[in-house]
Amino acid sequence: MFNICRHISKLHPNNIRSSSFLLSFRNMSSNYLNTSDSGSTDLNLNAAEKLEKHCFARFDDIEKSPQDVREYRGLHLQNGMKVLLISDINTDLSAAALSVQVGHMSDPDYLPGLAHFCEHMLFLGTEKYPDENGYTTYLSQNGGSSNAATYSLMTKYHFNVAPDKLDGALDRFAQFFIAPLFTSSATDREINAVNSEYEKNLSSDLWRVKQVHHHLAKRSHPYSKFGSGNKSTLCDIPKSKNINVRDELLSFHKKWYSANIMYLSVIGKESLNELEEMVVGKFLEIENKNVVLPDWSRHPYDDEKYGLKVMILPIKDVRSLTISFTTDDLTKFYKSAPDSYLTHLIGHEGKGSLLAELRKLGWCNDLLAGCQNILNAFGFFDIVVNLTQEGMNHIDDVINIIFQYIQLLRQEEPKKWIFDECCNINEMRFRFKDKEQPDTLVQNAVTAMQIYPLEQVLSAPYLTKEWRPDLIIDLLTELVPSKCRIILVSQSFQEVTTETEPYFKTNYGTEKINAETIKEWENCLLNKNLALPLPNAFIPDNFEIVPLDTDFCKHPIIILDTPILRVWHKQDDQYLKPKACMAFDFSNPIAYVDPLNCNLNQLMVELLKDQLSEYLYDAVLAGLKLQLTPKSTGIEFAISGYNDKQVVLLEKLLDHLFDFDVNEKRFEIIKEEYTRTLKNFKAEQPFQHSIYYLALILTENAWSNNELLDALELVTHERVLNYAKKFFDRLHTECFIYGNVTKQHASNISVIVNKKLESTNSKLLPLLARQMLKKREYKLFNGDSYLFENDHKYHKCSCVQLYFQCGAQSDKMNIMVNLVSQILTEPCYDCLRTKEQLGYIVLSSNRKVNGAVGLRIIVQSTKHPSFVEDRIENFLENFLKSIENMSIEEFERHKDALAVKKLEKPKTIFQQYKKFLNEIALAQYHFERNEAEVIILRKIGREEFVQFFKNCISRNGMERRVLSVHIISQQFGVDIETAEDKLITNMDHHTKITDLAQFKSSKELYSIALPYLDIKAKGARSKL
Repeated sequence: MFNICRHISKLHPNNIRSSSFLLSFRNMSSNYLNTSDSGSTDLNLNAAEKLEKHCFARFDDIEKSPQDVREYRGLHLQNGMKVLLISDINTDLSAAALSVQVGHMSDPDYLPGLAHFCEHMLFLGTEKYPDENGYTTYLSQNGGSSNAATYSLMTKYHFNVAPDKLDGALDRFAQFFIAPLFTSSATDREINAVNSEYEKNLSSDLWRVKQVHHHLAKRSHPYSKFGSGNKSTLCDIPKSKNINVRDELLSFHKKWYSANIMYLSVIGKESLNELEEMVVGKFLEIENKNVVLPDWSRHPYDDEKYGLKVMILPIKDVRSLTISFTTDDLTKFYKSAPDSYLTHLIGHEGKGSLLAELRKLGWCNDLLAGCQNILNAFGFFDIVVNLTQEGMNHIDDVINIIFQYIQLLRQEEPKKWIFDECCNINEMRFRFKDKEQPDTLVQNAVTAMQIYPLEQVLSAPYLTKEWRPDLIIDLLTELVPSKCRIILVSQSFQEVTTETEPYFKTNYGTEKINAETIKEWENCLLNKNLALPLPNAFIPDNFEIVPLDTDFCKHPIIILDTPILRVWHKQDDQYLKPKACMAFDFSNPIAYVDPLNCNLNQLMVELLKDQLSEYLYDAVLAGLKLQLTPKSTGIEFAISGYNDKQVVLLEKLLDHLFDFDVNEKRFEIIKEEYTRTLKNFKAEQPFQHSIYYLALILTENAWSNNELLDALELVTHERVLNYAKKFFDRLHTECFIYGNVTKQHASNISVIVNKKLESTNSKLLPLLARQMLKKREYKLFNGDSYLFENDHKYHKCSCVQLYFQCGAQSDKMNIMVNLVSQILTEPCYDCLRTKEQLGYIVLSSNRKVNGAVGLRIIVQSTKHPSFVEDRIENFLENFLKSIENMSIEEFERHKDALAVKKLEKPKTIFQQYKKFLNEIALAQYHFERNEAEVIILRKIGREEFVQFFKNCISRNGMERRVLSVHIISQQFGVDIETAEDKLITNMDHHTKITDLAQFKSSKELYSIALPYLDIKAKGARSKL
């Protein structure tokens, strides 16, 4: 995977300022791994002495969060590699990540994309493990997965695996960096995968805009390189110049993949000593080539590229303004973080902020500020504004206001109280930091290790302690009009975008900003509507962990149930953080009765979020999050974070909900933005369209985007206000409160909500239970085989999704389909992507929704969907043979791997809350679902599994029910390369779906799974 993200964000402790916007030792390893008690003391001492000899330095004083129970150790190996070891005896997943400080800026000028190609190739066999899919197969069979990404100055590899399989996974992983094969056959094939990845992104505005930035850089500067690569740059052009790409890969790996610029992090259940033995025994063999990192130029752009407007024509209907300043690499100032101070203020959303002023004028919907640092080179300080239609008519005025705010920051000078407040918030976050997922933890670590001392690798992103106003002032001197680049993205630039970027064919144009305008911005007056933020009132004061209730329960219980309000509660006894989560599901059947009401419901929610944004921003900074979401049943809002001030936020939100009112100008702006969002869906990836159409076809009641767009003609300001009044006048609320909250406190919260509900007609005429029934799925009959086709003109690739509907949800059916997916996923990817090179996106997974469960395979390809579907069917035939011949041992390994995934425990309060909430929202209340499914999994035999696959998935299965969705590209035509492709006629057995109403009227519906607990449906009882 090639990563292009430029880091745009507000002040946040997790924003690690990084380069992206992020002699054989094998024979000795047996001594190191001998931890048996039967071994002699002398042998153990000998191993310890050898370990000491191979470690240049050891750090056992890694600064960590006070509540972090994991153990950490830093190592500096003799070969120059830096290592962070993490021991967690309770981990249910082990993981490792390795970053090497080389990326696409080190590509040879004559081979764009070589670093990215090298990343792909390392997965495809090593001297010790030559099988191309040996690494991924090992991980898949042991509950794991892997990935990698190439950045400007870094390439990062990572995996996770079952804890008792870490040693084998690490051994395979280490060989990537010791002796990769780069076989000729794999090299030739994998170029197609890199090209497919490139083609997938051809119509992505994110990629297109980014490549224009590179294209406009100095030709002599490495920042100008095309990092992704494609078939032309990695195959066709090199061949024409007699360049052997495989030789270049070997040369690149030999030159750059050196231990002294590598950073490794490993988490496992083993002790630190055992992990150290494991790592030293495998990674010390990586050669130290004493690589000296390049001295990158501070100036990626020529002088004439500043004071310049760049207009870019996007694929989607989007409108953005970016003011970009080139800066030094500021990572060296991580202890004082001057960039974070400024991004916090410029990106603020509260009263007196830039965003508040621009929203009030109707010129902007959103604003972000952030700094991307290219490590040891340069950086970009960017301010990004999401413009309204009216804002497009006031671009220079918007820019002027931004410079007015920057001028305010200069005049006010840096404020220590603002810096201290941010430091206090970050210290609080570090103190009560949630336990990270193993994979996330090691990935973050190997990026942070490039920036911070090993002892501070966990704490430095949070603990900014040095007050350096001089650095803030210095950075402000760089944020001047003459030193900025202004990037404008809009479809209104059709006439002025006369130049073309060569790789993505993006149309763009440039225009020098006249000197008079620059002078006006430089000498802009202060704006009386702009001000620094006030002290944050949402910062919590009380961090007390409340005592457990005497009648504490293991699972959520109902503490209040009336015809208009049901309240669930569960006090946390695992994570012991001063945090809580609460969700409120407001149901009213009018929300989805037709496309018009669906639009009104959506707009009501968007307007509420817009209305509350100023008030909520301080809460977000202080670790209190509000999510407001439209649903087909109504709306849901959730509050999560520190529990101290949650009730204050809840009361404010309820007042806005039950007394809904909105400015008509903001309504028009939000409606226009919503309209564009619906229209822009047509430019999404083909695989996303296949998922959308499958849901549209099979869901009991679903409105299409086109139906919603048609209904928008009737949406007015008055209609939204009337809808809101009707919605809140009669509804049912289901609430779940979880975390550092006693039952009594939860009851007090329910009183606040109930008081609002009783002031409406909900009390007089409660909603009936049958007015709130769940959506259901249409049921295909045994032998059904349907095909739905739709054209797509925005991407070169087409897509096929083959969906096998297996039956109604139950513990047995769910786990059986999970097991099919577990065993099938890796060989499916290996066959269809790695070997047959059908496309970059190859996905297989279970689909469990609306009472039904099934298996789906998705392939996005330049080949015609009918050909690709035939290849999928061919793979399934061969897969059946492989599982028929599969050994009992291999089958059991897959069961164990699936059990590992199912039994992985939530790592945070929020994850546990989401798991409980999902069961409540489904009204199934199966709070130990995973454990129950694993019990069934243990009893499934190979023959039963094979028979299930034959019945439900195989081409001639008696219970096979198939819906195939073809998204057919019209942009460049389809890739018909061979006579074999042209002869494909395998679609004749499908019945085409051309009329959705006719299809749905001919089908039954699955029943919704009955609740696991004997709990009646929410709402009033029917009077019969």
